[in-house]
Amino acid sequence: MPEKKETADRLAAYSDGVFAVIVTIMVLELKAPEQPAFSNLWPLWPTAISYAVTYLFIAIIWMNHHYLWRFVGTPTLGLIWVNFVHLFLVSFLPFATSWIARTQLASSPVVFYAGLFVCIDIAYNVFEYQVLARVDATQLSARTRRFARRRSLVVLASFTLAMLLALIAPLFGFALICAALILHLRPDVRAS
Repeated sequence: MPEKKETADRLAAYSDGVFAVIVTIMVLELKAPEQPAFSNLWPLWPTAISYAVTYLFIAIIWMNHHYLWRFVGTPTLGLIWVNFVHLFLVSFLPFATSWIARTQLASSPVVFYAGLFVCIDIAYNVFEYQVLARVDATQLSARTRRFARRRSLVVLASFTLAMLLALIAPLFGFALICAALILHLRPDVRAS
């Protein structure tokens, strides 16, 4: 039993390390203006917004990942691989963030960014489904599990819609991404 707990703890620690590296890479992409005037900060608005949204997304992913991890118990091989796929996709966020910042939220980069959110969220949905399927009713009610699944599917649909919307209106697509993130701000859902 201690070895099984150690495996789960090691996988959670590895995941935490990957999230930390991703945030570090993102912050290294931030470049200060050459001139000392505050007016030189204004052209950096796409960088500031894209960094803030991505940082929020990573924080939400980490919180929800951490919340679900407490229900894992002994991780299955499938769950371990889903976790690796999820982390792999999350590792593309610094690239996507940099691209939308440098192009001032142009259509193709925002479509790519939203598409990456879709892929990350698909992996998260698989991870969440595998974890919640193993949780017994004493830890989480069936109603709460259903509510969590529905919320995750609504977020996935929102990211997909944001990707399609970004083809013609990238700022609206980006705004929809931001709105969808609000649904996952609180990981411990409670069905009313």
